[in-house]
Amino acid sequence: MQFSSIGSGSKGNGTLVRHADTLLLVDCGFSLKETLLRLEMRGVTADQLNAVFVTHEHGDHIKGVSGLARRYDLPVYLSAGTRYVGKLEKVDNIQVIADQAPVVIGDIEVHPVAVPHDAREPLQYRFSADQCTVGVLTDLGCITRHVVESFRSCDGLLLECNHDPYLLSSGPYPPSLKRRVAGSYGHLSNEQAAELLSLVDRQRLQHLVIAHISEQNNLTEKVLEQLLPYIDEARLTFANQEQGFDWIRVTAS
Repeated sequence: MQFSSIGSGSKGNGTLVRHADTLLLVDCGFSLKETLLRLEMRGVTADQLNAVFVTHEHGDHIKGVSGLARRYDLPVYLSAGTRYVGKLEKVDNIQVIADQAPVVIGDIEVHPVAVPHDAREPLQYRFSADQCTVGVLTDLGCITRHVVESFRSCDGLLLECNHDPYLLSSGPYPPSLKRRVAGSYGHLSNEQAAELLSLVDRQRLQHLVIAHISEQNNLTEKVLEQLLPYIDEARLTFANQEQGFDWIRVTAS
């Protein structure tokens, strides 16, 4: 199983998961034109996609979903809450999914996971195929028992390290936005990501990708300071806004 990103951050997100003949896209926070260019950067085309999975309705995650789905006749999987927000009404093929109710798309089984975030009914995802598991976990404000159990045993994990608390508190954001980001329905700090990492099966974890990093409120060295006690740097990759990250392969444990 392989996973990659076409961009990660507050200006747009998109994660690719591939196994055998199945190619899935999690979120599409870029214009259609930019999405096609970013897919090409990863050596794939939109007509190879089998489906789009949406995490929640914020613009940096859904900006390009409707245009992509309409042009390429793609099914879009999302929660009932995300659907009824009404931002994807132009999508013809919407499939409503729910926490802990897996769906199978081609060669991949997809497990939706409910998370705490300031959206209507946000989901993150775990993907399984051929005894491999890849987790995509961003846009949540705290680590719940359900999150830990859902992402405990991954071979590859895309994990949010959004901010350093001191940099956030002393940075340029207005007070209301600082409270939102740091709150229990906001985004994970480096310390919270490290907490999750301390609770999962790190021996099984082949690759950890650090994602959704704030350009204003975080630094690579701050992330490493928190995570390196739990995982060696050789297994770490950083996703960024402009390039995302290239394909990473995981194998059966």
